[in-house]
Amino acid sequence: METVVSGIRPTGNLHLGNYFGALRNFISMQNEHNCYFFIADYHSLTTHPTPGDLHGNVRQILVEYLAAGLDPEKATLYVQSDVPETAELYLYLNMNAYMGELERCTSFKDKIRQQPENVNAGLLTYPTLMAADILIHRATKVPVGKDQEQHLEMTRTFGNRFNRMYNVEYFPEPQAFNFGNELVKIPGLNGTGKMGKSEGEGNAIYFVDEPEAIRKKVMKAVTDSGPTEPNQPKPEAIQNIFQLMKVVSTPETFNFFDEMYNTCQIRYGDMKKQLAVDMISFTEPMREKIKAISADEAYVSKVARIGKEKAQESAAKTIREVREIIGFKRF
Repeated sequence: METVVSGIRPTGNLHLGNYFGALRNFISMQNEHNCYFFIADYHSLTTHPTPGDLHGNVRQILVEYLAAGLDPEKATLYVQSDVPETAELYLYLNMNAYMGELERCTSFKDKIRQQPENVNAGLLTYPTLMAADILIHRATKVPVGKDQEQHLEMTRTFGNRFNRMYNVEYFPEPQAFNFGNELVKIPGLNGTGKMGKSEGEGNAIYFVDEPEAIRKKVMKAVTDSGPTEPNQPKPEAIQNIFQLMKVVSTPETFNFFDEMYNTCQIRYGDMKKQLAVDMISFTEPMREKIKAISADEAYVSKVARIGKEKAQESAAKTIREVREIIGFKRF
């Protein structure tokens, strides 16, 4: 059985893009592997060093991912800062990470362009903290997107360097998790790109959105003046609307509006009204689960406590062995 590690940043509510991206695969993965899913509150400080309500954000993410199907009986779901052993391993890895390789990291270059007023040490050493998250459980598989592949390569570099320096074969080489299927791309409502908070609040449909909020967002979705000839190729903004309809509506509904488009009879207002109705119906079960779990303070606290205990058991073993390898001994 593979050991899998993946982090979730507490920087926004769960939306359709999250769900149809990695999350559905996490839910499947927990049935087949030894999974550690953590809420990356340490990581969030690199870009949001003074959060208004860090604990509230972490709690909300925990609630929403439980509602989506992550099962604390099957996987270890924990808060990163609840496992201080991660910070200790981060310290040891930083001792063996070089300035040049950290400064050449693509994500570091991107971040200093995005936030030139806040180029902090956490941004520079982000790859070593990510490596610590993975190596603390001696993971063999990590679900990563294209933007994280370089960090995973650096994790292998740091783990292998530790092994060479201390002449041991301790840390395994974690590999990218291959889900074996094509992820469903969920477009946003602004006419271009994927659904996400970074593109603006109105671009994403969140599972916590109330029906009226969903209706307003969908009705503001970008469209055009309509096709001028039969079977005309759909522009990106229109293709996005149809892609969303394919996900949440019945095939009959999708086919009806597709036929209306191809025969130049499409009325985008009608299509968006129907999409809003279907979007509300699709998100309602999750919205109700989120409300129910959020109201059960005892359950949420129990999940966090159990996750902390399970993660600490794994992390403490790693730190104990790493200290011994390095040469730390108690008097």
